[in-house]
Amino acid sequence: MSVETVFGAAVEAAVRAEWEALAAAGMSSLAGHTSASNAPHLTLAVRPAEGGFGPFALPAEVAAVLPLPVVLGAPMLFGAGERRVLVRSVLPSVGLLGLHRAVHAHLAASAGGGQDAPHTRPGEWTPHVTLARRIRLEHVPAAVALIGGDIAGEIVGLRHWNAETATVTALE
Repeated sequence: MSVETVFGAAVEAAVRAEWEALAAAGMSSLAGHTSASNAPHLTLAVRPAEGGFGPFALPAEVAAVLPLPVVLGAPMLFGAGERRVLVRSVLPSVGLLGLHRAVHAHLAASAGGGQDAPHTRPGEWTPHVTLARRIRLEHVPAAVALIGGDIAGEIVGLRHWNAETATVTALE
């Protein structure tokens, strides 16, 4: 289960265009994942299903900072071996780091227990937007050539992803 950002139309369209460019070049891409829940996003918090979030409403202090300017930057690779995860870095602005901390503080205070996944905890988080999973290393130079410059836009909301039910709920 996770709490994720919802991007404004400009960021969403730009990321989807990069997904499509990768797919058109015959490379791994999230364009192939056609579920209605698949949208460009930035994961702020992850907890195992057994701890979960419990009821979760967008706290007023979080809602007050939205929309929040965001910049998607250079591509990066995660993982090891001959297949990697290709992502765009997200520049960690003061506002974005504050949003991240506020979501985690709210979860710690009100969300029914559970532990945050280490890779999403404040101080351990690498903000990113995924472009492709399992991309072959030999495709990386061509893939990077398809990725444009920085993408500037806004985070306009948050959503809750429930992996058990494969559903997304907007947090308001």
